[in-house]
Amino acid sequence: MEGISATPEQATPRHVVALVGPTASGKTAVAIASARHHRVEVISADSRQLRAGMRIGTAAPTDAELAAVPHHLVGIVAPNAPWSLADWLAAARDAVEGIWARGALPLVVGGTGQYVWALLEGWDVPAVEADWEARAALEAFAAEHGAAALHARLAEVDGASAARIDPANIRRVVRALEIVEATGRPVPPLAPRDPGFTSAVVGLRWPRAELHLRADARVAAMFEHGLVEETRALLDAHGRGYPALDSIGYREALGVIDGTLSIDEAIARACTETHRLIRMQANWFREDDPRIRWVSGSDLDGAVAAIEAAARPPVP
Repeated sequence: MEGISATPEQATPRHVVALVGPTASGKTAVAIASARHHRVEVISADSRQLRAGMRIGTAAPTDAELAAVPHHLVGIVAPNAPWSLADWLAAARDAVEGIWARGALPLVVGGTGQYVWALLEGWDVPAVEADWEARAALEAFAAEHGAAALHARLAEVDGASAARIDPANIRRVVRALEIVEATGRPVPPLAPRDPGFTSAVVGLRWPRAELHLRADARVAAMFEHGLVEETRALLDAHGRGYPALDSIGYREALGVIDGTLSIDEAIARACTETHRLIRMQANWFREDDPRIRWVSGSDLDGAVAAIEAAARPPVP
């Protein structure tokens, strides 16, 4: 296959390729295979894989995969450390510039749609640090009075944000209230802007029933390969009460540790939650989205060929 230019003497095109799709769709395998044909470096667009010490429950790349292709934004921040979309964007943009400087192609790989589109569409995200005390108070208010009441509080101070945020998405409502409190202004709309580079997006598609089977097998493998022990280590090192430990897999593993769930119950619950995550990811990566070239996740060669085509910047 024809590869991209990687010689230092030649200008590297300011071009980015993204490989997207739901959890368990096989993105890492395609990225590794693509590296055999192109000089690529992977930027992880996964909101959980960036956490250190959470490799099993996030299906983070293995040591062998990390050795095969340079990876960025994997295991870079403590599980309980504050981290926002603005933080990820800043780190991802720095990584992109470094990859171009080395004459390689940035390949953004992940299922966190907000991360992917924020980078490719040049979003201007307020750099507001997390206020954990305020978040806890807002989450307690929602628990006592309901998500609709919390959403009504947002509508009072930022009607535009309230109109575009699902009232059931308590985390996003809390974040919007946090930004309004910190800045004294409504949250700016995350409108597309020129990011300063061209891009192409390849998506991996599976029949939903088959994808669920793949996800279920991966959840079972996580528990078999030490997810409960990894969760116990996180508890020993960082305690409880931070969002990353309340994510899929770790939440259920905590149930096993606390004695409220059996292993089989934890696996079943984590599978159900993963299916729900897959439905949510589909809202970010829609099959009718003209920005995405969809290919079958079961066709590795076809997916690699799609990455090859996407690696060619559009002609001005």
